[in-house]
Amino acid sequence: MISIGASRLAALAGRKLAIEEARRRVETGESGSIRYPLGAKTGQCCGGVVDLFCEVVNAGPHLYVFGAGHVGQAVARTLEGTPFTVHLVDERTEWVNAPQLPVGVVRHESEWDEFARSARWDARQTYVVIMTFRHDLDEKILEGILSSGRDLRYLGLIGSAAKWERFRQRLLQKGIHEAALSRVRSPIGLPVGGKAPAEIAISLGAEL
Repeated sequence: MISIGASRLAALAGRKLAIEEARRRVETGESGSIRYPLGAKTGQCCGGVVDLFCEVVNAGPHLYVFGAGHVGQAVARTLEGTPFTVHLVDERTEWVNAPQLPVGVVRHESEWDEFARSARWDARQTYVVIMTFRHDLDEKILEGILSSGRDLRYLGLIGSAAKWERFRQRLLQKGIHEAALSRVRSPIGLPVGGKAPAEIAISLGAEL
């Protein structure tokens, strides 16, 4: 049995809250202050408050890849060792949990809209590429992101120029403004000409 004094317990409670907050900030990439009243939650009863400032440093860009298929996995492998943190988003268990993916890839086995609601969106650090297994799902994700007005630095859609033109016309009819549509990069990547997953991934990596 271990005996711990009341002051020690209070310190441990406060430290636990600080660590939990720091972890949350790392996940969101958001620096900022939080105020803790010195009450029951922190194991204190003397009153007063403590202000804690958490600053996220060395946070690189995040690439959200909607679709963990062959091209999505190739993108993850290509960007391994770069400043990008790659997030693969796919509701298909066998694809998003593929054993050949790099260790650093963040896997999200969820519907796209569920991920989008909880993800961090930043005008400088958020990059998005849409490459799911269905054209209708690609269009739904693109429409959702554009209509939400979320901040991001890059928005790419895999496919041909003809596919993008069809999407563009339908989205215009749905009320998406031309200014928003002009932000979409499609086809994605530099025009190297290759169509294999690895070639697309290399051209996208170079563009990013």
